[in-house]
Amino acid sequence: MLRLLKNVRYARPEATDADVQQAIQAAGLSDLMDSMPEDINTVVGERGSQLSAGERQRVAIARAYLAEPSVLIFDEATGALDPMSEAAVLSGYDALMRGRTTVLITHRIDLARQADRVVVLKNGRVAEDGRPSDLETQGTAFSDIFLDVKTG
Repeated sequence: MLRLLKNVRYARPEATDADVQQAIQAAGLSDLMDSMPEDINTVVGERGSQLSAGERQRVAIARAYLAEPSVLIFDEATGALDPMSEAAVLSGYDALMRGRTTVLITHRIDLARQADRVVVLKNGRVAEDGRPSDLETQGTAFSDIFLDVKTG
C-alpha cells in the first residue's frame, strides 16, 4: 500500500517529513492532503491509482521539487488535463521552474506564450526560434497558430 508520503519521498528517500510537506505545498497539493482521511499517510495506491490525473501530475511536481534537479523537461505535461486541473498544475510549475533550466514541450499556445524562448519545429527541423512576443508579430508559423487560437 503506497501512501502519499512515501509516493512523494520516492524522489529523495532521505528527505524529512518537513521537506516532503514543503514539496507538497509547493506543488499545490495542500488542499488535497488536508481533505484526505489520513492526511499525508493516506493510501493513494500504486502509481497513485486512487488520484485524479491532475492530482497525479501534482504529485509528480512535488517529487521534482523534492529532488531539486537543475534541469526540468516537461513533455505535454498538461495535455490530458481539464482547465481547472491545468491551472492547479501550472501554479505548481511556477515554483518548481524558478531558478532552473526548463524545457517545456507543448502544443498549447497559452503555455508557449509564457516561455522566455520558443523553438518551433516543423518536419523535424527548427523552423523558428525567438521570444513569443517577437514571433507573434513576425508573420511566422507561431503567429499563425496564435491567431488561429485567438480568433477561434
